[in-house]
Amino acid sequence: MRRSIVLAGLVMVALTAQIEAGSRVRLVTERDLELTGFQDAGPYNARCDFRNDFVMVYGADNPRGVEYIKSWVEKGYVPHLMTGIAWGGYADFSDINGQDIMSLTQVNADGSERLHGHRVPYIVPSVEFADYIAEKLKPMIDAGVLAIHLEEPEFWASAGFSESFQREWRLFYDEPYVRADSSPDAQYKASRLKYYLYLRALRRVAETCKEYALQKHNRELKIYVPTHSLINYTQWEIVSPQSSLIDSAVIDGCIAQIWTGTSRTPNVYQGKFRERTFETAFLEYGVMQELVRNTNRRMWFLHDPIEDNPRHDWDDYRYNYKATLVASLLHRQIWRYEICPWPPRVFLGSYPANSEDAKPIPAEYATILCTVFNQLRDMNQTDIEWVNATHGIGVLTADSGMFQRAEPAYRLAAKDDNDPTRAERSDIQNFSGFYGLTLPLLKHGIPAQPVQLDNVSRFANYLDEYKVLVLSYEFVKPETPAINQGLAEWVAKGGALIYVGADTDPFNTVSHWWNTGKNNYAAPAEHLLELLGLDGKAKEGRYSFGKGQVFIERKHPAYYTRSAKAADEYREVVKQASESVGLNYVVNNYFRLNRGPYVIAACLEESVSEKPLELKGLFIDIFDAELEVLENVTLKPGQRAWLMDIDKLEKNKAEPVASAGRFESWKETDNGIEFELTNPKEVMVATRIRLPKKPTKMMVGQEEFADFTWHEKSKTLFFKLATNQQKQNINMVW
Repeated sequence: MRRSIVLAGLVMVALTAQIEAGSRVRLVTERDLELTGFQDAGPYNARCDFRNDFVMVYGADNPRGVEYIKSWVEKGYVPHLMTGIAWGGYADFSDINGQDIMSLTQVNADGSERLHGHRVPYIVPSVEFADYIAEKLKPMIDAGVLAIHLEEPEFWASAGFSESFQREWRLFYDEPYVRADSSPDAQYKASRLKYYLYLRALRRVAETCKEYALQKHNRELKIYVPTHSLINYTQWEIVSPQSSLIDSAVIDGCIAQIWTGTSRTPNVYQGKFRERTFETAFLEYGVMQELVRNTNRRMWFLHDPIEDNPRHDWDDYRYNYKATLVASLLHRQIWRYEICPWPPRVFLGSYPANSEDAKPIPAEYATILCTVFNQLRDMNQTDIEWVNATHGIGVLTADSGMFQRAEPAYRLAAKDDNDPTRAERSDIQNFSGFYGLTLPLLKHGIPAQPVQLDNVSRFANYLDEYKVLVLSYEFVKPETPAINQGLAEWVAKGGALIYVGADTDPFNTVSHWWNTGKNNYAAPAEHLLELLGLDGKAKEGRYSFGKGQVFIERKHPAYYTRSAKAADEYREVVKQASESVGLNYVVNNYFRLNRGPYVIAACLEESVSEKPLELKGLFIDIFDAELEVLENVTLKPGQRAWLMDIDKLEKNKAEPVASAGRFESWKETDNGIEFELTNPKEVMVATRIRLPKKPTKMMVGQEEFADFTWHEKSKTLFFKLATNQQKQNINMVW
């Protein structure tokens, strides 16, 4: 098996060199680029052979894992492994005292255990546990995996009361354990420790496995961390290392685990609590993009055609999948994707589960999904343009937001929502501080980007692409004074900073840099305002600093979620800040991004109007099983589109446009083209290609094939082929 991997690698290197030399054809890509992949806990399955680049076989504890890896490699897949780092089938763990895995269970304040399943606990990751995981991974490394994904490092904010956690507290802080729910300071310290413990575990496993792979096999092993977004973990009250992963040289990148199940989490806008899957996904993917921006780390955006909850129907899954996928495509710096977790539950399952109305995946939807999976390999586009939108506004958030998500946060909250300067309990539960600063902008067609506050001190010039930044220290805290210094320098160079906060957050009292040593600030914002040449308790208003502007709003940002009037007040401040630095403030009820030849568009609900978005041109609808050519596309509020603009393609050139099959090769001949397609079993292969003229003859294998349609205006040909597990050789002449 090891020999086959090496040979496959040599072929891939040679083919990649050809691509770099200038012979690249759209959708003809090599698997070692690892542009798309999926995770599966089983062996090769022809129904789930999506012809993507890599597969992540799941489970370090999988007794047949080596066999499963081999079965996928034999079909051409690059082998990866994924396993849980916070939970899993680790019943054979035993510590130095002979205690089993349950001794590491995360425990809540009432003594209850945090479990992922029967005798499958969420784990307090000790050094022993990290070493145990590394040992379990070595046979998988021997089997030839080229990358290991350590999934979901998660510590619940409300946990932290077990003996194992108390022991870690004493080791880390060198002081007696204090209950996390006893004070803001204790909760903040407990969460920082949880953050550290999982970063330590990831580093230790990564270092051990990389050394083992290099020493034993002379192979460089990659280590990735599939993780939910910072926004989701904060709202769901989970602590995870997040941006600190950037600081570890042994972590090579991440998978942004964002899908319907995370993005449909309800939030509040204009006083209404409801699901806003598209907008939430836009923010989630946006903040995950920040994990690798300015680095050489890899990032894959995950999509899921269904979700963990099996009680929805195909219409629900389809609508929300489209919402999350289009939201991800609006983030131009990422072009790698995990196209599907657990493919069998999508292509072999029936939904709603346990219902007499349960149905398997519709055939045309299977074709659409396979088309999408292939098209995602073509998103590394350099020609990017936001159409009629204000671009350059960011909203800052930070890892420290995860440290304020459990008691005493709730019992210290305001008793009602009539106070504009304080957060009420439901504001905290719904993470309304963050959504109050983002949803009012997104809903008016302003693609405000979440910006990772911790990176301000991590990377020089990190903020340079923004002209307006919005900040509140009511739901996050700056971990170092260098962050405030970086913000002040950015303003001095000409940026507009909007600071929102009355500094009423009880977590301002935690023992931290702003109130220790020679510092005696009541809140970290006071330090920031002093750096900006203002009194630390400056009143609401507009101020100048250097070449930039400072706008202070003495409200809690959750206030802006409570009513339409409050949202309008906030937008007016953002408009003033934008105009103060020469940024044109444009309001719309849609997003449209041109990404190479692709148009990614969404018409917004709860926006400035109910007017549909009208697109005119010559488009191929990627979400259509027939890959129809359209001259007019109308999107009503709540509808989204992913289109290829035919007019953006090179004239008189033969090239693939879209297909539910993978183009394995593409060769131009004197008077035609030859190519090969592969595809999953039982999926109709719809294909559209661009040609200089209508062909006079089409051959599939040795048989002439006449069942195709020609669209003269777009110079494209469409055909369908029934499933065929072998390569289908196609030849066209004109």
